Amino acid sequence: MIRELLEKSAWTAQKPRLAPPPGSGAWKSLPGAERLLAAGDEALRRAKKPPALPLKLWLAYTERGDRTGYETPYFARRRTLCDLVMAACAAGGGRYIPAIADYLWAICEESAWQLPAHNVYVRDTPALPLPDTKRPVVDLFAAETGATLALTHRLLGRELDAYAPGLAERMKDEVRRRVLRPYLHDHFWWMADTADPKDKPVCNWTPWCTQNVLLAAAALLPARALPPYVHKAAAGLDSFLAEYGEDGCCNEGAQYYGHAALTCYNALELLCQMAPWALDSLWKEPKLRNMAEYIVHMHVAGPYYLNFADCSPLAGRRGAREYLFAKRMGSEPLRTLAARDAAEAAQDSPADNSSGISLYERIQSAFTEAEMRAEAEKIKGRPIPAAADIWYPSVGVLSVRRGTYVLGAKAGCNADSHNHNDTGSLILYKDGRPLLIDVGVESYTAKTFSDRRYEIWTMQSGWHNLPEFDPAGGQYQQRSGPEARAEHVEVVPDLSGLSMDIAAAYGPVPGLGCYRRRMALTADGLTVEDVTDYPGTVALGLMSAEKPETAGDTVRFGTLGKAEVQGADRVTWEAVPIRDARLRAAWPETIYRTRIYFTGRVKIEVR
Repeated sequence: MIRELLEKSAWTAQKPRLAPPPGSGAWKSLPGAERLLAAGDEALRRAKKPPALPLKLWLAYTERGDRTGYETPYFARRRTLCDLVMAACAAGGGRYIPAIADYLWAICEESAWQLPAHNVYVRDTPALPLPDTKRPVVDLFAAETGATLALTHRLLGRELDAYAPGLAERMKDEVRRRVLRPYLHDHFWWMADTADPKDKPVCNWTPWCTQNVLLAAAALLPARALPPYVHKAAAGLDSFLAEYGEDGCCNEGAQYYGHAALTCYNALELLCQMAPWALDSLWKEPKLRNMAEYIVHMHVAGPYYLNFADCSPLAGRRGAREYLFAKRMGSEPLRTLAARDAAEAAQDSPADNSSGISLYERIQSAFTEAEMRAEAEKIKGRPIPAAADIWYPSVGVLSVRRGTYVLGAKAGCNADSHNHNDTGSLILYKDGRPLLIDVGVESYTAKTFSDRRYEIWTMQSGWHNLPEFDPAGGQYQQRSGPEARAEHVEVVPDLSGLSMDIAAAYGPVPGLGCYRRRMALTADGLTVEDVTDYPGTVALGLMSAEKPETAGDTVRFGTLGKAEVQGADRVTWEAVPIRDARLRAAWPETIYRTRIYFTGRVKIEVR
């Protein structure tokens, strides 16, 4: 699609508009200028010197699979650098330059810009023990680092060179060596510019890395050098868009929307500026509008989102990128959501350790804030329109609202990116609060993205709102892969519910031929009816953040709701302590699993 448009047009490469000159009236008149200066001053006080990245932290991943030990100071360096650069631009340089130079020097001295977990040349292979400094790996954060250093050079290069002659050239050399040159001359799977099946399927890496390579090229190189980057980026983004469903559903979940759809948007905007007029018709594509509005349909209320896959229910507030994407696509629902979030003290996602390290996104936010706040003021006091019910056939996700209830249901299969074995599961909110939950994912370790992924409890079907066969032994969990799927899926015409057979998701289970699940949502609540030919006892799990109390066939979830059960042999519940930092950011220190034991058929009415 993108390559075809480029080939049809006669275009001359131009450099994109990335940011106004530091210290200009555009920076000083920003509504958040004082906040930028305050954050820069706090960074000067808090971070007298860049946090250390000794070899032992890299080896902590190699030897024990510990990601956070290295990643925490790695991201802190980049986050602090962004604080300082934004303050310097608002102030016009000055007192921030020495500290910026220290951080830049430290980052230039790093043996590698890729994370230890990403130190590979072949997809889905174990990370190599140490980085090869002669053969840089371009991963998500090497590309992000390249973009940040290139933009810093574009904005503050002269002042940095006046303070430390030669530093600006060192920055350029490092970005060229570690990012720009490998992008054109080496191949990494995420580039998605070949037909090699080993590079499939693509995921958020493709637009995310591509966006940042384009930023680095645009900031450092003359216009005449940009066409090779434009053409290669077009090939990768074409592959990414080709694998995205026409319905625009992000199979990686709501939290990855920012890394997938939004970085794709930014990459396309950059390409449109680099190849002026050639790609303008892209914005008429229905798929792009559907991709933009996906997050509106996943939004429940306040900070909460329907969170399948490796996602937190706190998927982060919407901001400048969503607002700009909405303007491009003419999407009033997304523009409204982004403007309201920008005006309110909405809760940012605490689960993403890498948040705040994109200098470009910070610039976008700073220069879009005034417009977003004006939009929010214009719609102030108006009721928030409910998102339309929607069925996403490409992934098998249903989002439906009735009365005070919001239901998210997952059909599809267990082959999604960032997959959990959760085919047939559901999420239910009442009054904007989580009633039946998807726990999400713990802090990433080496195990998270290894062949032992499904040993992690949060990935297993038994810890979702799903049945478990042989519940005492626990040997029959759902499998991963495309064959572990929902079959005979039927969606109610008014989208108020669906039915499916999820037996295939479990693979061979002695005696199991079918497991038919039907869900129906009304303004009165949710009804779930499960029927199976499995001859033994089934334990249907219900995960909640509210403490359950059982009385006969009734389960009360705190004061939020209750479940009336028909056909249960017995009902139990257990407390599940939450100690992992990533999970604790979303849930209390204890969540709960209710288990409804039955044979043949069970019906649950949640009110």
